[in-house]
Amino acid sequence: MDYDFKAKLAAERERVEDLFEYEGCKVGRGTYGHVYKARRKDGFQEGFVYGPQALEVADFSTEGAPVVQWLSAWLLTKRKDEKEYALKQIEGTGISMSACREIALLRELKHPNVIALQKVFLSHSDRKVWLLFDYAEHDLWHIIKFHRASKANKKPMQLPRSMVKSLLYQILDGIHYLHANWVLHRDLKPANILVMGEGPERGRVKIADMGFARLFNSPLKPLADLDPVVVTFWYRAPELLLGARHYTKAIDIWAIGCIFAELLTSEPIFHCRQEDIKTSNPFHHDQLDRIFSVMGFPADKDWEDIRKMPEYPTLQKDFRRTTYANSSLIKYMEKHKVKPDSKVFLLLQRLLTMDPTKRITSEQALQDPYFQEDPLPTLDVFAGCQIPYPKREFLNEDEPEEKGDKNQQQQQNQHQQPTAPPQQAAAPPPAPPQQQNSTQTNGTAGGAGAGAGGTGVGLQHSQDAGLNQVPPNKKPRLGPSGANSGGPVMPSDYQHSTSRLNYQSSVQGSSQSQSTLGYSSSAQQSAQYHPSHQGHRY
Repeated sequence: MDYDFKAKLAAERERVEDLFEYEGCKVGRGTYGHVYKARRKDGFQEGFVYGPQALEVADFSTEGAPVVQWLSAWLLTKRKDEKEYALKQIEGTGISMSACREIALLRELKHPNVIALQKVFLSHSDRKVWLLFDYAEHDLWHIIKFHRASKANKKPMQLPRSMVKSLLYQILDGIHYLHANWVLHRDLKPANILVMGEGPERGRVKIADMGFARLFNSPLKPLADLDPVVVTFWYRAPELLLGARHYTKAIDIWAIGCIFAELLTSEPIFHCRQEDIKTSNPFHHDQLDRIFSVMGFPADKDWEDIRKMPEYPTLQKDFRRTTYANSSLIKYMEKHKVKPDSKVFLLLQRLLTMDPTKRITSEQALQDPYFQEDPLPTLDVFAGCQIPYPKREFLNEDEPEEKGDKNQQQQQNQHQQPTAPPQQAAAPPPAPPQQQNSTQTNGTAGGAGAGAGGTGVGLQHSQDAGLNQVPPNKKPRLGPSGANSGGPVMPSDYQHSTSRLNYQSSVQGSSQSQSTLGYSSSAQQSAQYHPSHQGHRY
């Protein structure tokens, strides 16, 4: 072994503690690690710039002076970097197979609606792994909770329908990119949908947490998964609950439908009592009961292959069709003032189709008439308006790791208490639980992108493959102008194809950076709003 070479590599190795300030800036604890808000210590980042450089060429002139020629070359430079980053320290020592899979996978993914991993740091002294991401100030878990809390305080603030449309469109666009490159996310939920705060990507959706993502090789051979329990209960497709072993992209579409309904109502559409998963059996009686209570029991003609599901005998034994005779998605959404003949309901119905073979695809959803009517979706989901949501709070480093889980379980238990008397206000639905799966180890809790190793799958890259085609015969929306505006959605922003997505340059928005690392909650924060670190996903 060349010990001198090894020592040289060790001396040149970048250490995260030397490059970034993050102490005391813990913003969350993901499923498999701690997340910190970070900035570069020196405020500069080294990089190479390609362009004309002045190079001296000796004794080629008649006077004996060196000749200066201009040649194109790479030059190592330093540029000012005041960006905010998210540093995630993966729990345990070394890199698990799940973490390797996520890092290798997201190394190949490049899309504006998929969280980007900037760098991987390996600490050889304590065998820790650090992942560096772009920092996202918000996520749908907290945004929805903010609006749900306003309803509980009898000062309801509905999510603007224009914002709902933009959020949904960007989620679908990111998932379409993943599906076009043979990737299933498999764990979509509000906590895994990040939204960028003030900055160049203001209001941009970022899909995170690829720890459960998988590749599938061809449309004729869907993924036959070895891990039967995937996707958080409330957003799990019925075919998974019935034990489907060969499933497709339709499971992600169902989860998006659940998120869409939650954005419209500020309540999880299929929330139910949670149990500790101590078996690999995917069948979950209470979750199926909740789905049928909203959707109704599927008729044979609506889902012909339901009889082929492994858990169908258990379904027949535990459920009676007549119990759900008066249940339907129409009735549920009418309670939340969504009309059954509206385009928003018709799209929701297509996303939440029980039969996975009849469920709409992401490409079909992007072309739905819902996105062709005003207001059109915008790159900035906040449409240039002031962001009312509080920033992430810093957590105490000494906070017990199980505290969030206990608080969350307490919320769930309170939610399952008998209905309160009429004079008492019912508690809002709790936050969805974290994935409980003993078969998964160290799957990173947020988007992970660049790192050691690659998938070798030849993914179809896009430079910035953002929102897709502009609806036909519709003018682009001229959104509010101003420094914070995400700008109108122009036809050039919607270059759409089924396999390869092309996107224009970064959205032109405010370049204002966050004020300091030591911030507190926003002044607009509701008095009843106490963010739980369970929602901070990276």
